Amino acid sequence: MVRKARIKLSSNDYRKLTEVCEEIKRIAKTTGVRIAGPIPLPTKRLVIPVMRTPCGDGTKTWDKYEMRIHKRIIDIDADERTMRQIMRIRVPPEVKIEIELT
Repeated sequence: MVRKARIKLSSNDYRKLTEVCEEIKRIAKTTGVRIAGPIPLPTKRLVIPVMRTPCGDGTKTWDKYEMRIHKRIIDIDADERTMRQIMRIRVPPEVKIEIELT
């Protein structure tokens, strides 16, 4: 019976997220396991409106600050050798990784 692993990646820097995805794809290719992904999920936008003048005098003008959270899902056949190599990947602090085994 083949075990599956679902790897969920999220980050606010899409370049570093893409680098980690490419590294996982490279490991899967060298070990010869089946891989599906990376599947991009919708980008979450967090918008915070802030009034420009802190005292409230003058016109009501607002600045909007935005942070985007990018997400990817990778499904992979989970044999022991592949999973050990994936666990050794250097993940930047901006990238959050979650692995589910089924």
